[in-house]
Amino acid sequence: MDAEQRRRWLVAAARAEGRVEVTAAAAVLDTAPETIRRDLALLEKHGLLHRVHGGARPVERAGYEIELATREHRRLAEKQRIARAALGQLGDAESVYLDEGSTGRALADAFPADRRCTVVTSALPTATALATGTAATVLVLGGRLRGNTLATVDHWATRMLADLVLDVVFLGANGISREHGLTTPDPAVAAIKSKALARAGRKILIADHTKFGVNSFCRFADVADFDVIVTDTGLPAAQARRYSLLGPEVVRA
Repeated sequence: MDAEQRRRWLVAAARAEGRVEVTAAAAVLDTAPETIRRDLALLEKHGLLHRVHGGARPVERAGYEIELATREHRRLAEKQRIARAALGQLGDAESVYLDEGSTGRALADAFPADRRCTVVTSALPTATALATGTAATVLVLGGRLRGNTLATVDHWATRMLADLVLDVVFLGANGISREHGLTTPDPAVAAIKSKALARAGRKILIADHTKFGVNSFCRFADVADFDVIVTDTGLPAAQARRYSLLGPEVVRA
């Protein structure tokens, strides 16, 4: 296996499993761990992987996005803690926007069953969970349905959002960095997130620690656009502090 084939294998393995380990990859590919580390460094430079202790995670780009069914089983405990902490930011809101994605779904699952308010969402799984499990009135944005996330996009959805005034917006992101702000692989999804943000009174970012320091394809907001970031304790306190210096309160659940 030459270097190019080896690097393609590393990217494919990371995308299939959610992470690739240096030691395991070196054993499978019958090469030195130092070679794998150099490969991972190069792949990170090219924006395909994000290095973490002992290995690397895949970066979601224009041509690659993790499916919702896969996301829902990853870091579930962290997402549940984020959801509970994020709901502490709900206050007396009467109109709420809840974003697509697995963390948004976790928030829907934790939503108070007796809470009477209007929840707007583009995500069908989130809408179903709220409509069947809570007293909330659920408004689903119309539009083209994306197979990866079962969420609606395009001008039908943005047109509906343009006519709404939302007390609180809970948004996720595929990548969050101090340099490039909040990013997502799909421009159509970025347009929905940007429009929801523009219609919001209070803006809450919900994202687990693996999204930080990562850049995806399409930028939709600055870190400073948010009032609060709710994440988990996997984000080191020092990093949380650096993000808070850009403006938002950072809550580590």
